[in-house]
Amino acid sequence: MIRLEDTNGNVVAAAIASERTRMGSSATGMVLTLLVMASEETQADAVLAASQAAREHPMRILVFIPRKERGPARLDAEISVGGDQGPGELAILRLRGALAAHAGSVAIPLLLPDTPVVAWWPGQAPDDLADDPIGRHAIRRITDASTVSRSLHVLDVRRSNYAPGDTDLAWTRVTPWRSMLAAALDQPTAPITSIEVTCERSNPSGPLLASWLHLKLGSPVTLKTSRAPGISAVELTTTNGSISLTRPDGHKATLSITGQAPATVALSRRDLTELLVEELRRLDPDEVYSEALLGLPHLLEHVDSAAAKKAARTSAGTTSTRKARP
Repeated sequence: MIRLEDTNGNVVAAAIASERTRMGSSATGMVLTLLVMASEETQADAVLAASQAAREHPMRILVFIPRKERGPARLDAEISVGGDQGPGELAILRLRGALAAHAGSVAIPLLLPDTPVVAWWPGQAPDDLADDPIGRHAIRRITDASTVSRSLHVLDVRRSNYAPGDTDLAWTRVTPWRSMLAAALDQPTAPITSIEVTCERSNPSGPLLASWLHLKLGSPVTLKTSRAPGISAVELTTTNGSISLTRPDGHKATLSITGQAPATVALSRRDLTELLVEELRRLDPDEVYSEALLGLPHLLEHVDSAAAKKAARTSAGTTSTRKARP
């Protein structure tokens, strides 16, 4: 690890090139530049995930850690090329003082020429990703609604400010569920009359999956909560029975179809590295994500309406019981 104190972007770029030369290799094998906007709390996990993802996607990883503190503007850097951190290039950049607000400018001399740029916010992210100084450099912008409080509100912010190239790891987490359910529906199926998605409270992946199912199947959707991790169940009710995929423990799932023997399938929750690797496989806009995101208001309105009706029925039943008492 090479450490540079009170430096600038040009010196950091020169240091990376020098280390590449010393190792007898060049940066021509790098397929992209990954810009990571992290905090001291999120940077360790982000660096580990990005470094491991570089084994499949060799890249230059630039981790920006703004330190809004008193004192002069200053850039401190830690640089690693290859080795234990994977085949990519890693620069951890701490931006101190007034420089903390100018990560976009610091990034410019460090971007690899003629390669795509991806931006990733592993924690808190700006409302408008495409208009952010870091986001403007990128053709793909990754966030993670599950890491922040009020995750459903965050999804609404993402919907309101969506631009082609935006995506969220909460959506990436539903890929195995989408694949399993699509495979189950490949065989002849009776018309689907209703859909039920059960997930952990405030889990953003559940509403996104429910929105996608409503979009593709056109049936009414109900969202339920459970204490199981992540998404724990999806049930599709048909005119001839049901199709259910349940995962109570976060590891193995059971696929049950009326008239068929239940099947056990692997459906483990994936770690951060696996999610990032999947996202870096495609750099074009994810139109299906945008459709699921834009369908959230209708879905949540339907859920709120169903919850209100249920509460009204419960209240009416309680009132009737009280009146019936002698």
